[in-house]
Amino acid sequence: MIAVIDYDSGNVRSVEKAVEYLGEKAKITDVPSEILGADKIILPGVGAFGDAMFRLKEKGLEEVIKKACGDGIPFLGICLGLQVLFEKSDEAPGVRGLGILEGEIKKIPNTDGLKVPHMGWNSLDFPNEGRLFKGIPKGEYAYFVHSYYLEAEDPEIVTAVTEYGVTVHASVEKKNVFAAQFHPEKSGKAGLRILRNFIDVH
Repeated sequence: MIAVIDYDSGNVRSVEKAVEYLGEKAKITDVPSEILGADKIILPGVGAFGDAMFRLKEKGLEEVIKKACGDGIPFLGICLGLQVLFEKSDEAPGVRGLGILEGEIKKIPNTDGLKVPHMGWNSLDFPNEGRLFKGIPKGEYAYFVHSYYLEAEDPEIVTAVTEYGVTVHASVEKKNVFAAQFHPEKSGKAGLRILRNFIDVH
């Protein structure tokens, strides 16, 4: 079973449907025992960093996520779910992220001709080999919706990047922890392949 963590942050249904389309059982849940008993865990999310951290703490899920990642359960953060895995965000000064991975979330700079939020399809490049991208060609497109972007402290964990006025660290992988700034569940066949690759992680 794949647990899709519910912390009132939207986008959980589309992730659940994508997982079930791939023939796997998904369960939307905020119950710690169900999350920690799952084979894989997905943390989706759209919205604001500060609100997300407040809700995760309010539901008692902050320590659950840290335990799951520490216990080696394959874990995938999507969009806002990527951002909260890191230490801090320009969006919510003074609010601490989960700090499972090192780095910070920065505001996309205003650049002539580029709208913020960044909404749409951008091509991916792969600076380091990542298990999520097995069978995905360089230059494949993924769907993004965000105003803030990741700058990871360790470049070795960055498995995908895209350019949007700045180099966006679009996906990371460290041991059992994976994260994507883009939405694989909204990225067509390539996105489904990325989710399949996550499901197949051992």
